[in-house]
Amino acid sequence: MTGNKAGTMAHNNRSMSIYRALWRWHFYAGLFCIPFVLTLSISGAIYLFKPQLDALANRPYQNLAVSGERSRADAQIGAALAAFPGSGFTSYQLPETDDQAVVITVLDQGRQRLVYVHPYSLKVLHSVVAEKQFIRQVRTFHGELLVGAVGSVLVELAGCWAIVLVLTGLYLWWPRNGRGLAGVLYPRLGRGGRQFWRDLHAVTGIWLAMFVLLLLMTALPWTLVWGTAFKELRQWGDRPVQQDWTLSRAQKHHHDGAMPSGRADISEALLARAISLQFAAPVLLSPDRQNPALWKVQSQSQNRPLRADAWLDGQSGDVVRVQSFAARPWVDRVIGIGVAAHEGQLFGWLNQLLGALTALGLIFLTVSGVVLWWKRKPSFGLGAPAALPEVPSKSIFFTIIVILALLLPMLAISLLLLWLLENLLLRHLPGARLWLGLVDPGVIQKSVNTG
Repeated sequence: MTGNKAGTMAHNNRSMSIYRALWRWHFYAGLFCIPFVLTLSISGAIYLFKPQLDALANRPYQNLAVSGERSRADAQIGAALAAFPGSGFTSYQLPETDDQAVVITVLDQGRQRLVYVHPYSLKVLHSVVAEKQFIRQVRTFHGELLVGAVGSVLVELAGCWAIVLVLTGLYLWWPRNGRGLAGVLYPRLGRGGRQFWRDLHAVTGIWLAMFVLLLLMTALPWTLVWGTAFKELRQWGDRPVQQDWTLSRAQKHHHDGAMPSGRADISEALLARAISLQFAAPVLLSPDRQNPALWKVQSQSQNRPLRADAWLDGQSGDVVRVQSFAARPWVDRVIGIGVAAHEGQLFGWLNQLLGALTALGLIFLTVSGVVLWWKRKPSFGLGAPAALPEVPSKSIFFTIIVILALLLPMLAISLLLLWLLENLLLRHLPGARLWLGLVDPGVIQKSVNTG
């Protein structure tokens, strides 16, 4: 009987030690992720409604007054080029109606510029540098925080630690000791103080966990380090792989066809055939880079499973080749579906609603987490959960860390940097170790009492 009690006590101590260790991971990961979760949730929620925002921005150039004969496509392109001397033609967006402005992309002084041309009068109604569009700036901020590669790395690092945050949160949430559903699947609103905020935080987190993990995982192909490594692995085949997603603004320019062309001779047969394909809008018509005799028709729909490409003969308009989404490699199809879901475009308004609710939930989790931290934060120190004297099974933690590090290289790099920071710098700064909670809180209290 005594042996059973001792075994049970040892098991409970080990479980509590693991729980406390993961709580500390959850705490530190949360503190690092707070500013990123807030900014990325807000910018991501805005970008979910890109179609509606695009429609609002283009409204002044819809339902135009038209009369007479519609001008030819090459004349419309000529008007756009004449408005910006020295520019080069890159693409022609197929109009969806006869009374809307034609959008022609030109390369003007090294920048992509969208030129809105009246299809009948050839008057230039509006022009904007592509990267200056509000929704593009939101996208750039969401991916790079407007500071280029450094911002991209920070966003990727925050995403990796957010995965750790969710996984440790799930472990902390897991019901123990026969607890009921209260405080697990629904909050106990009658309780006040820290318990009230703890329930709201935990319950919101469990309902959002799956959606947050999906968002984080579907964002990885866009990231600089993980995405580049993944692309390099794909290049080990017999031929280079042309991905349907990009990793940076520089790649986005290249992917969008920003190379200017001296060709702007869109024949009526070519235009009619491109329109007859009825690809999902918006659809771009541009000269093919590899074959001067061909033109490429490319759907840029955010619902990527609807995308398709076609190559047409520049003179006759005959279809030479068509590539549908279903014909792409399975990896591209899986990631394309994930990207469409991430952007809120895979299954219409419901996808947007789920994305918006997830973003709002993440903002609430951040706020409630800060409240919980503030309520338990001591007058001295950061307030990290105290580590128990008993060290949990090192093999379990080592295995978990190795698996996560292999899957998330930025997490591995950050763990290595943290280890170097603690062993090379913080070990010589006892005050900093006390404040960060890297030593026993009793030492902290003793230091305060004697200091």
